[in-house]
Amino acid sequence: MMGAEKPALGFAEVDELELSSPAGSPAPPPRKMHSLYFEHIGSLAAVAESLSPRSRWGRALTSVRVVIFQARINVLLPFGPLAIMLHYLSGKHQGWVFLFSLIGITPLAERLGYATEQLACYTGPTVGGLLNATFGNATEMIISIYALKNGMIRVVQQSLLGSILSNMLLVLGCAFFAGGLVHSDRDQVFNKASAVVNSGLLLMAVLGLMFPAVLHFTHSEAQYGKSEVALSRFSSCIMLVAYASYLFFQLKSHRSMYSPIGDEEEAIEDEEDEKEITQCEAICWLFILTIWISVLSGYLVDAIQGASDSLNLPVAFISVILLPIVGNAAEHASAIMFAMKNKLDITLGVAIGSSTQISMFVIPFCVVIGWMMGQEMDLNFQLFETATLFITVLVVAFMLQEGTSNYFKGLMLILCYLIVGASFFVHVDPDATNLYTSALSLGWTLLAAREWKKKERNWPINKNR
Repeated sequence: MMGAEKPALGFAEVDELELSSPAGSPAPPPRKMHSLYFEHIGSLAAVAESLSPRSRWGRALTSVRVVIFQARINVLLPFGPLAIMLHYLSGKHQGWVFLFSLIGITPLAERLGYATEQLACYTGPTVGGLLNATFGNATEMIISIYALKNGMIRVVQQSLLGSILSNMLLVLGCAFFAGGLVHSDRDQVFNKASAVVNSGLLLMAVLGLMFPAVLHFTHSEAQYGKSEVALSRFSSCIMLVAYASYLFFQLKSHRSMYSPIGDEEEAIEDEEDEKEITQCEAICWLFILTIWISVLSGYLVDAIQGASDSLNLPVAFISVILLPIVGNAAEHASAIMFAMKNKLDITLGVAIGSSTQISMFVIPFCVVIGWMMGQEMDLNFQLFETATLFITVLVVAFMLQEGTSNYFKGLMLILCYLIVGASFFVHVDPDATNLYTSALSLGWTLLAAREWKKKERNWPINKNR
């Protein structure tokens, strides 16, 4: 029987097989090999099925259905193509082009936030909040670059300032208010240390914006018209270095300080439930949505002045209030959603983190880009805007110092934003009135000179001549 061939083992015999083991050691479970074999076959089958063309087309259609057709706000998407058609068919209705572009960008900004949230499910809360703030600000950055290319420096300054004010007062206020109503039985808690760091960066941004404005309005420039721009460019480079250091501090050296408060396992389970598209699909959608937003932003910027004339609204109000509300649609929706789920650390990462990113990265970045374009973009945001930002940062810093939130704090922030909005509605931009003021002053000077000549002719000494 030594030379007899052994028959091939079947699955039943594999189950019954007792593996040889050293004496005294327990034998492994007999069915372990069987289960591992089928798990391996099952995983290979799943991979093969995912790589098949039919599966890839089915996955793509599912992704389109989830991103495009599942959200009700996407009923506003046709307004984007309508704005483009109206721009080329009739050049007189710039007010309608502006409104349609504004409405068309709103769902795109919200879907951009959704794709960022899906990507954040694969990266964790800290990186997720940073990604949400970054891509949430993509709309403002694209609009700013288009406006800067057209020489509309005041629109860039006011829209970026409005984004900071909107994030700090309206977005954070609505998130605190909604979260406080859902969790009305107790105060919501967030990471106080990270909030204090962000408040310090915002105060540093106010410092960088204040000195060019003070230098301009005190007329103490060493070289008129040059020192202000030079100081702005130097301060912008310093602010970019500070923001890069902040990213290293947040993501590398002091990462534990930004860990969310609460049960991490529960947060991970919630994130697993929230995954609706894959990581690759989220990145593809971010790319597609950013391109479409950049296209509509060009038509939006071109129609701002015409919309101001036809709608009888100040350009400052459009730039500071209307544009940021649309651009912050992504932050607005995600911040409220996370606050209602009692994830205030992600809410602060979206709202305050977005304000920090605009003030310490986007604004200095626009100054450097304007430098490359030959545009004298500076950090002089005028006295009214700088004072508004300074008071807003102080108010929000006081709200965050306790590390807790409730609906009343949210209500106060929303009411503060209404006051800011009313202030810009009655505010006239000094740069917009410089030409009118100069012409008026010249007219009064010429009129006074003419009256003086008339009186001079009627003097007795001149009559005797």
